Amino acid sequence: MSAAVCGSKRSFFEDIPSPPSASSSKKLRRCSPSSPSSVRLSPSPSALNHLQSIFPHMDPQLLEQALLECGNDIDTAIKKLEDLCLGAAEARGGKTCTVEELGTTAEQAGQSSLCKWNLISALAGILTNNGEAVAAAVTIQNPSASENMPADGAEWVDLFVREMMSATSVDDAKSHISKLLAVLENSISKRAAEETAQNFQKVLSRNHLWISIFLFWTSQKSANENLMLKGQIEAMIQENTVLKRAVAIQHERQKEYQDKNQELEHLKQLVSQYQEQMRTLEVNNYALMMHLRQAQESNSIPGRFNPDVF
Repeated sequence: MSAAVCGSKRSFFEDIPSPPSASSSKKLRRCSPSSPSSVRLSPSPSALNHLQSIFPHMDPQLLEQALLECGNDIDTAIKKLEDLCLGAAEARGGKTCTVEELGTTAEQAGQSSLCKWNLISALAGILTNNGEAVAAAVTIQNPSASENMPADGAEWVDLFVREMMSATSVDDAKSHISKLLAVLENSISKRAAEETAQNFQKVLSRNHLWISIFLFWTSQKSANENLMLKGQIEAMIQENTVLKRAVAIQHERQKEYQDKNQELEHLKQLVSQYQEQMRTLEVNNYALMMHLRQAQESNSIPGRFNPDVF
């Protein structure tokens, strides 16, 4: 049996639209109920079991409904199901068919019976070759889906409502909602990261501005302080030079004073020596005068003087 790979009903996660298949609409019209008598038939247990063995992954209620819509004819039901999948695959050029495309074809054909939706739901339950159901034709990482991301809360609410309305079953609705929640979480995380980065850049720019102002103010203050200190240093150097000159002058004066004092002491010593010599000379002179007087008094020849003495 040839099997066509069918995905879930087209939703937010499927971006590429495809034209509806004409053969699918014809097959749906053939399978649609034409009289109330077909709905009142009860399916044969053996036929239903046979359909379940051929389509083990389909919902038994969907198989039963398909069998009833086809007049309890198992061959017709199998053929219609296979032809419906094959026709949808051929119309897409061998690509995966989606449930929404089949539903659109049935709506364009004017079929409003319950068989249309049951068959579409049955096709949504067909599994891939590895046994895993195709949840969506496009994953969350699809760039085109990211471009169509809702911008505000109202659009997200509308998107959730559309996904709930487009779901074919409870499991399908859970799958759609879980994927939407994952997309919403990623969107919130991405937006929060972007806002955090923007706020961080703003804080950095603001801090950079304040730091620049502080550095400029500090440099200006340092320059003023340096100029003030330079002036003070120059004044202190001048004062130091004046003090050095005053100290040198005072030292010279002190040296001159000491020299004069030494000279005065020397002169005092000389005066003392001279005074001592004068007293000695006076004593000697007095002694000589006394000797001379005595000599004159003791001379025997008066009026006669020795020429050698005088």
